[in-house]
Amino acid sequence: MSVRRLLVPGRGVALPEHWSWQWARERAGFQWAPEPPGPPFEPEDRVADLQAVLSAGDGPAVLVAHSAGCATVGFWARRHTGPVRAALLVTPPWVEDWMPRERLPFRSVVVASRDDPHATFAQAAALAAGWGAEVWDAGPVGHLDSKTGFGPWPAGERLVEALVRGAGLPAGASAPGVWPAEQDQEVP
Repeated sequence: MSVRRLLVPGRGVALPEHWSWQWARERAGFQWAPEPPGPPFEPEDRVADLQAVLSAGDGPAVLVAHSAGCATVGFWARRHTGPVRAALLVTPPWVEDWMPRERLPFRSVVVASRDDPHATFAQAAALAAGWGAEVWDAGPVGHLDSKTGFGPWPAGERLVEALVRGAGLPAGASAPGVWPAEQDQEVP
């Protein structure tokens, strides 16, 4: 049974050149969960939409959440169980009194930026620790969005495929639980 790759949108609607839109348009197996609704971000609605997409399909899923979509995944995991095998949580924002911080019941990897305007690297690592997630040090990539030049993101695709396969950390990780920032790093 094939693994679904579900893109969980952030607060706003990403530009068409954003990596998530490119994956949805150009890569087999990627689909929105749900289609990006745009602001405002209503957690209850987003969680209900994600649950509907997960319930409607067969087989396991890997969630790929960007920004506020990481909160959707956290809120969903508080209330639901299901076919989620893993989650890639890309540049979660630091919202101290609102972001879920409970351990996630599936493997997760937080992609953290060294110069994200919405969370410091240390804040992203703290979120990862609460979620029981590994950390991918993406280096200085801003919020990993169209505004900061992403577009295509081949390293992200390799991370997703590693989660789909259940692969371990690449050789040469810089610290336990922290993956290196090299964009051309081959994921086993």
